[in-house]
Amino acid sequence: MRLPRPALIATATATAAATLLLTPNGAVADPTSQPAPPVREGSGASDRTAARTSESTTDRALTSPVTKLTDGTKTAGGGGTRGYPREQVLTPDPENPADKSIKLGLTPYHAIAPKLNALQRLGDRVSVEVAGRSAGGHRLYLVTVTAPESTQQARAQERMRELIENAPSAAAKDPSIKRTYKTPVFFNNNIHGNEWEGTDAALGLIEKLATAQDRSTTDLLARNRVYFNITANPDGRIAGTRANANGFDLNRDFVTASQPEVRAMRQIAIDKQPAVMVDLHGYVNGTLIEPTTPPHGENYEYDLFLKNTYANALGMEAAVNGLGYTPDKDGVEPAQIPFRDQEEGWDDWPPIFTPQYMPFHGTVAAHTVEFPMAVNNDEYDDLPVTELRRRSAINVAIAGAAMRASLNYTQTNRTSLIADQIEVFRRSVTGAAQVPVSPETVPGVPGIGPEDVYTTDFPRAYVIPAGAKAQRSATAAARLVDHLLANDVQVRRATKDFRLAGKTYAKGSYVVDLRQPKRGMANVMLSDGRDISDKVSVMYDISGWSLGRLWGATVDTVRTSSKLSVKLSVPDRAVHEAANVGYVAPRGALRLRLDDAREIAALNSLLADGISVRRAADGSAIVPASARSKAVVLAKKYDVAFDATKATGTAPLHRVRVAAAVTPGELFALREMNFDVTPVSTAILNAGFDWSKADVLFASAGLDHRGLNTAARAALDGFLAREGMIGRGATGAALNAATGLLAVKPVEGNGDANGVVRVVNSADGVTSGAPDHGFVYAPMWFTDLGPRVRVEQSYAAGNPLVSGHWRALEDGGGGPAQAAGQASVVSGPHAVLFGTEPLFRNHPKGQFPQVARALLTVS
Repeated sequence: MRLPRPALIATATATAAATLLLTPNGAVADPTSQPAPPVREGSGASDRTAARTSESTTDRALTSPVTKLTDGTKTAGGGGTRGYPREQVLTPDPENPADKSIKLGLTPYHAIAPKLNALQRLGDRVSVEVAGRSAGGHRLYLVTVTAPESTQQARAQERMRELIENAPSAAAKDPSIKRTYKTPVFFNNNIHGNEWEGTDAALGLIEKLATAQDRSTTDLLARNRVYFNITANPDGRIAGTRANANGFDLNRDFVTASQPEVRAMRQIAIDKQPAVMVDLHGYVNGTLIEPTTPPHGENYEYDLFLKNTYANALGMEAAVNGLGYTPDKDGVEPAQIPFRDQEEGWDDWPPIFTPQYMPFHGTVAAHTVEFPMAVNNDEYDDLPVTELRRRSAINVAIAGAAMRASLNYTQTNRTSLIADQIEVFRRSVTGAAQVPVSPETVPGVPGIGPEDVYTTDFPRAYVIPAGAKAQRSATAAARLVDHLLANDVQVRRATKDFRLAGKTYAKGSYVVDLRQPKRGMANVMLSDGRDISDKVSVMYDISGWSLGRLWGATVDTVRTSSKLSVKLSVPDRAVHEAANVGYVAPRGALRLRLDDAREIAALNSLLADGISVRRAADGSAIVPASARSKAVVLAKKYDVAFDATKATGTAPLHRVRVAAAVTPGELFALREMNFDVTPVSTAILNAGFDWSKADVLFASAGLDHRGLNTAARAALDGFLAREGMIGRGATGAALNAATGLLAVKPVEGNGDANGVVRVVNSADGVTSGAPDHGFVYAPMWFTDLGPRVRVEQSYAAGNPLVSGHWRALEDGGGGPAQAAGQASVVSGPHAVLFGTEPLFRNHPKGQFPQVARALLTVS
């Protein structure tokens, strides 16, 4: 479920008034199933306790393979095209009686493989592929249902798919596409692990499609391919948790793609190019069906998106309501469509959600569907099994109705859907302007107003410059290029020096020409974004995320005159991966910069191996010549450079053991940098914790000094007096106040604020050389600084917000104007406090070294 903002509470209250409490005869409309304030990382219920993920799940998330599922030349390993069906016998998983699905009468994960085996045996319509593995090591199943295809027919389908994406003008004129191209439809299920029922509805629909002999079904499968991600989050399905085994909400990870489940879904989007997709969630009563309220993602071809998404939503609404459930009899309210029924609070602005990511790969109808009857969290623990199963059965039926309605819409409108997908790509490759939505451009959609108009001014290109003077971190630039390529953004590399828009660039610079099929994807990731604080009063989730500002690489925006509108005059070639920047000087001592997370990871690997490393005056690490062979291995593994140096360094660096009361995203980021991390919390400390195994505490979530028993409080206070602490946000500030480490006054900004901000870094210390932009989420700053407190970083003067949503509170405080010029990061002999979010959801990669330097300094 995408938990709605307070703006939806009025709707929820009206709905609740018509419902019934649980009665002996089973009629129900549980008030807790109504919309509630959203879960926000750092302040929401899901993050009141610290992350406790095992290190092995982090390792799996970083290394878990993702299968390329394409049918064409992009296929890794040269496997070539295969026809359908693509049957395989799946090895069953061991039976797990603790699987949380069982109590609900739903399909436990261990029963899915046998069911898929049985479905494949029903005929020649069902194919199963393993799209990857979850963070917890479970298989991710992609099921394709379609009429059989020979290898030759499958190749023809792939040629048409490629033509639609890469030569859309030609595709629009190709009669074979209109006549024979199979429309791709994608159903994504169970991305939140404790929103189970989409999986069971999908299995039921697959069986019907596999066996039905009526003309409607045979015609549907002859003209469409239907894809099902059976469970996008098997870890959470088994455990009954929203998140995966790493504690990540996968439906927040699509810009970052830190988790293997998201990388698998990304590959499905690229390889299958669905025109229609539905993401099945719970629980909002009545059933919520997107499209959404403003603001709308400004990088979409939103006129085409709204046209199809709204029309399909009407069909799903009719199908759901047509099941006959009522408030009085079943506790089920009529379906709702936010675009039509609500004003704000359920937006499609950030591409972190599955349906908001998919349009950048050509999806022209994309939906979150929230079935109505809550069966998770308190309901799961408190309600009778019979009631839980009654609710689950309703949800399965509603999910199935939504899926069937989407197939009906696809079959009826397949020609126009493909034409609209072609038009998305045509506008992109030709640089055509977006078409603002209006009653004239999107006829049939009621209530379109100026509040729905969001477009952007696409630049001509982006350049990621090459050369030591142009990049603060060549490693960061290479990572950014590889991330763009992984998202199917076309990147080219200059073969000679060139000049563009009045600026000279060196050979080896990367060019992202926005005349390409995925221009929306390129721009949504690389642009600064937009300050939308004045557009709506509240946002559903994050509002700013610029990789160009947050990932540590220099990115130049190129805006040119119309004479360069056809082709950029750059001597370049297409690349499929970034050039390696890993390097080790052939002789002498080595210098490792510490400006990137991968450089930190390399340093920690050296320290773990007992290598004697010293800190240089500029904050880099000096590695002895005797460790050259180890450096060669690390340079290749992390793509980092060990340069020659004559410096000997000053203080020695030591392996840092971190006791971490942090969010899941922060825990993952710390482990990605190879810190030795032990999760802690109030409960763990109260049970007795051996502080001799830690060198520093990182506190941002799940640790309350007031909640510690006498022994635990004394042990913690003693540790902090000897060692030190890194604190972030309200939790870190409260712990600092309780222990008196730093004499500061923390000031909390608007708790709903988030985005990319301008910052000013100190010339040396923790933030030396850091990017001049940071990320905030419930921002904080520090005033009334004591005599031994040092300002490491401040919010920039004026309005520090570059993109996102940050308003002052009703009393006029807590806004960006109040934060301007104030300290955002402060330090002292035993502590560093962050008012920013440098590790947020493992996303702002360029900020990670700030935390690493703080840990190395304090310890």
